This record gives sequence, structure tokens and C-alpha cells, in this order.
Amino acid sequence: MNQLKCLPQEEIVWGHDILEEVAASLGDRGIRRPITFTVGFLESLHRDILKPGIRDGVGSFIDLPPHVPDFAVRDGLQACLTRDAGSIVALGGGSVLDAAKAVSYEHFKQTGRYLPIAAFPTTLSGSEFSHYFGVTETDGPQKFKRSYAVRETAPKIVAIDPRLVIDTPRALLLSSAIKGIDHAVEGMRRVGVDHPHAILAARGVERFLAVLEKWPPQLETREAIARGLVSADDLLQLQLGAWQCYFYPASVIYGLSHRIGHILGGTFGLPHSMTSCITLAPVIRACADAYGDKFGIFASGTGHATAATSLANRIAHVVDALALPSRLAAFDFDRAKLSEVAALLKQNYPAEVGDLGDHAGQKLDALLESMW
Repeated sequence: MNQLKCLPQEEIVWGHDILEEVAASLGDRGIRRPITFTVGFLESLHRDILKPGIRDGVGSFIDLPPHVPDFAVRDGLQACLTRDAGSIVALGGGSVLDAAKAVSYEHFKQTGRYLPIAAFPTTLSGSEFSHYFGVTETDGPQKFKRSYAVRETAPKIVAIDPRLVIDTPRALLLSSAIKGIDHAVEGMRRVGVDHPHAILAARGVERFLAVLEKWPPQLETREAIARGLVSADDLLQLQLGAWQCYFYPASVIYGLSHRIGHILGGTFGLPHSMTSCITLAPVIRACADAYGDKFGIFASGTGHATAATSLANRIAHVVDALALPSRLAAFDFDRAKLSEVAALLKQNYPAEVGDLGDHAGQKLDALLESMW
């Protein structure tokens, strides 16, 4: 049986120079008494662009470390309760958005009411379009990033404007685009090539790669635009690509690349957006048989193995051309820890590991070794 599951998002707005208008209309869109969740380096964007238009804001909360540790969720919830916040404006990347979702969920558990979220995303992973979020549990003997899927936490409003990403650090912005491609590719795990996810994801991946393949080396985005090497419209194309790659997240189940990323990030502290740069291409090659002919929507080829190889090679080439990390050794990751990564994957994500086929455990060990 085919299924298309939709999330309770009310509005996505996009375009150039729309932020002030959207901020001023948040109250009319049901975002009242909002607290702004953001991080330090985005405070000026909040202060200069969003805050002047938010008529009834109750302040901001910026103590949001990467990977959404459980203590940050508790502190964020307390800030909302203390200030009697009625909603959340989430200005930031995936960690900020995940924290907003987690706090909205905890608010519901304590008060019976979810806090509606207005998302202003500054990266390209696409978290703003989903109901998925991860929280890193820190109280046990080993940190672990636990995944949640709560429909009511999907942001009610999403605003897309190139000004949101123009000052995002280069490595973070471009690696988050690879994470966005990861959503498109692994979203094929349980759907067919005629599913709406597949159709939109294929377009989204092409949008992403068309821009990333011409992206200049080394330059930060503002300088690249000033030199005429990329344009503000290229940034908008990347943002729209993120949306298309993650258009129907409630209809899809993600796979081994994401799960390896959760372990590497939540337990071992690697930057979340960077993990797909390391994992995606090798996982595509290793899991080609499990996906069958599905990768053909992303890459031309006469058979599924050819299509998988073509797609993996194209992604790997972009990662290398952008000078993004493609090996765990780039983060001084302790090679001896690979056995711990494998054990956590086998324990917590047996179905995703099973995509490797016969003797999956041995293949996982070899796959992780190849990523080092």
C-alpha cells in the first residue's frame, strides 16, 4: 500500500527580502508572545531584522549547544514557562530547530499545550519542514542522541530568504546542503520511484548539485557574491532544494547514513552537518542492493549498481571540491572508537544495519573502517 502522510504545517513563505514583513505578521499567523530560540552569532540578525517587527516578543534564549543536550531542553522549557511564552521563533540551524521542537513537546507534556513554532532556518538540512528531532541524553554512562517524531512539533510557519544564510559560515552552510541531499536519498528507503517524495527529492537534489558544483573554493558567501561568482538567487535555489528534498518527511523512514551520523554526533561530538559528508557516498555504495533501482531517479545508469555508483561519485566529488571533510580522521577521531560506533548501531538500529545485506555486521565494521 502506498501512503502520503502530511504534517500540520500551515504556511511556507519564500523570496528575497521578506523577513521584516513576515516578522511583523507573526501575530496574525498565530505566533503570539514568542520567545526567540537562537545562538550567539545570530543575535544581530535577530536584533536588527526580526525583533523590530515582533510586537509582543518575550525575549530570547540562546544557550543552545549542538546536538540538543537534554539539559538545554530543560533550560529552554523553563525559560518558556517563566516568561509565559505562547510560541517559539526558531532562528538558526538544525540544532536550534530541534531544540524548539523538543521544548514544544516537553511543554505539552507539562501543560497540555504545544508551543507553535515559526522557523527562520539559517542552514540547509531542512529540519524546519519536519516533525523529527533528536535530543542527546547526557545523564547515562554514555551520551546517546535519541530520535523523536511528534507531528504537532512541525513548525507552523517557515520563512525562506537568502538573507538567513548569507552569513552562515561556509563549511556549515555547504555541509548542511549535503545533509539535505542525504534526506532526499535515504528518503527513498521505503517509498517507490513514483511516490511524491521521489519526484520532489530528485528535483531537489538536482537544484542542490547544480549550485554546489559551481561554488567557488574557500570564499565565504558574501565575498563570493561580491565577486559575482554566485548570486542571492543561487542561495534561494539551495533553500528551495532543501525543501524539495524534505517535502514529505512523515512519509519516509531514513537509513544508515543518518543513523551513523546520530552516533558520531550525539555520542562522539562530531558536527552534525558534517557527518553526511563522510557517510552518504559510502553508504549509497554499500546499500545499493537494498535500494534496488531507486537511485535511478537521481543518476542515470542501466542498472541500480551503476546508478548508485554514479550518484555516490557525484556526491563525493562535490564534497571534495568544496573541501569538506570526507574522512573521520579529519576530526582526529580515535580509530579505536570505531568498534563502539558499530556496537551502538547494531544495538539501536538493527534494521538500518540490515540494509547492508548478508553478514551485515561484518560489512558495517568494514564500512566504518573505510570512513576513517
